[in-house]
Amino acid sequence: MIVVADTTPLNYLVLIDEIDLLQALYELVLIPDEVLREMQRPKTPAAVQAWVSNLPAWCEVRSPASIPDAALSALDAGERDAIQLALDSGIDMVLMDEREGREEAKRRHLKVTGTISLLEKAAQLGLVDFRAALQRLEQTNFRLSASLREAFLGRNL
Repeated sequence: MIVVADTTPLNYLVLIDEIDLLQALYELVLIPDEVLREMQRPKTPAAVQAWVSNLPAWCEVRSPASIPDAALSALDAGERDAIQLALDSGIDMVLMDEREGREEAKRRHLKVTGTISLLEKAAQLGLVDFRAALQRLEQTNFRLSASLREAFLGRNL
């Protein structure tokens, strides 16, 4: 399966040292040019900048083929381009954490998975310890409501 990734899931997976889960779960991860630029910003953590400076073979940077429609203009540029790249490429799955972007992607009939759902899927396949990965994620600035946290933990005893 091929997926298009927004910035946030990539950042957090690098920060918790689980970025290689993407290779185990997906054949190819497409990254829009704008997401690449976001990951290269001066305030981006050094680990993320190092990873993005030497992308693995299972990641490919692409630009959307068409200009995003006006309805996407309210989104951050990475989210906008991730959705547009998925639509242009005929890919039905995006990796995205931000609520507004997720809702817009779903309105466009795209499947959406975020960082925690990706960790959960990897745990179900025996690729990662979900609780340990969640604990590392919570040591970053990742935001997760208490109720959502409990729901994920309840499913991953």
